[in-house]
Amino acid sequence: MLEGFTRKFKPLEVLTEEQVSAIHVGALDVLETTGLRVEHDRSLALLADHGCKVDLRQKRVRIPGPLVEDCMRKCPSTFTIRARDPKYDLRIGGNTLYFSQNVGMRYVDLDTWETRPGTLQEHADAVKVLDALDTVHMLCAYEFYMDMENVSPYMMPIEGLASGIRNSVKAQCMGYPHDSEVFAIKMAKAVGMELRGAINTAPPLTIYEDCGNAAFRFVEAGFPLFVGGAPLFGGTGPATIAGSVVINLAETMALLVLVQLIKSGTGVFTGGLPLPMDMRSGHAAFGAVSSALHQVMWHQIWRRYQIPSCSMHTGYSGSKKIDFQAGYERAMNALVSALAGDNICFFHGAIHGELTYHPVMSILDDDVAGWIGRFIEGVDVTPETLAVDLIEQVGPIPGQYLNTEHTRKWWRREQFIPKTADREPYSEWIRKGKKDAIALAKKRMEEILSTHKSKPVTTEQDKAIGEVLEEARSYYRQKGLI
Repeated sequence: MLEGFTRKFKPLEVLTEEQVSAIHVGALDVLETTGLRVEHDRSLALLADHGCKVDLRQKRVRIPGPLVEDCMRKCPSTFTIRARDPKYDLRIGGNTLYFSQNVGMRYVDLDTWETRPGTLQEHADAVKVLDALDTVHMLCAYEFYMDMENVSPYMMPIEGLASGIRNSVKAQCMGYPHDSEVFAIKMAKAVGMELRGAINTAPPLTIYEDCGNAAFRFVEAGFPLFVGGAPLFGGTGPATIAGSVVINLAETMALLVLVQLIKSGTGVFTGGLPLPMDMRSGHAAFGAVSSALHQVMWHQIWRRYQIPSCSMHTGYSGSKKIDFQAGYERAMNALVSALAGDNICFFHGAIHGELTYHPVMSILDDDVAGWIGRFIEGVDVTPETLAVDLIEQVGPIPGQYLNTEHTRKWWRREQFIPKTADREPYSEWIRKGKKDAIALAKKRMEEILSTHKSKPVTTEQDKAIGEVLEEARSYYRQKGLI
């Protein structure tokens, strides 16, 4: 099982206990008074059977507060996601932080910064890079390069998952575009792994039929789930950060109730993509400080419930390039979320919004994630690390610590050593061609692709994956979609 990073100090909090309670009560009031629109008959029937007020004509559901709180108590505080290789299983919850890559639909050219569809080979290469990076603990392989040459958009999710399973041993996740979860579940079971399923509300306050279908399918397969929404502050949610948290909390609670009513004790973690709307343009403001504040509040609230939570906004920037803006917007959001008690940070590889992705960004992000992980692991304060006896032994000048056993033992433990960043003295940097971080990351990517070998699927597993892909193609052909 992968250890991830362990936060060893009190998490960052921005709310008083009274404010946490006010947000909690506000979300329960939204569910019981305003309710949600649920366009899924099986979910409507299940919710009605458990005491919810259901208006079948309007498909409106109002969920009583006691039912919400009872379902929340049934959620495990920790749970496991099984990978293809058991050494890469994940234990979600507690003070553990894992990293995953984030979403980007199209390949971006690092010279022109223009986008184009990716290729299946580029997708496979991107997965291999993620498999090689120590700070990537879980993959969402179906969620990048969703615009691919010679691949139907209806087949892209399942083709992406197949590429992820074939080229990485790590845990994988899956959503539900166009019933793709049906084939994803079969594929995962064929290779003996679990998927982290994902179900999302449609803000504001709506659960569509495909989300309801996916909830039943993932839960009945025995898989854990991500549940959440994506309020756009001032667009699909209130413009205030507190109001956006309330509506996101209500929507997430509704999905959590549905999941626990399908099967009590199903593992869930919560999150979403909270983004402010830039009222000057009408576009989502990626990398914004208001998203960071929303997420710090979010983690604080869900820690109170003892239910794991994640951050999905952390890997996005408003910048279209790998530049200073992309660096600070993404790194600061990821650091703040980690300090606040994040359990899964979706980070590596994405650049602008959900549009662009490149494995060079993943390699640069490996250093950022390692830096953040080292920080949240804190400092050991023991007689040995205080080093009072050593300080006495070395004394003032001309004493020094370079040749001591203590230094040899501790320097690698205490320091974080980046694998890509430029740390050369200025004269050496000049002598070696003045290479910047992007150039160094390109070189490391070439080395990974030429040397890294992941544990392959067996012949039988590869055949089973191919059969599921062909079944999916036949399904979409019959529907006239490909």
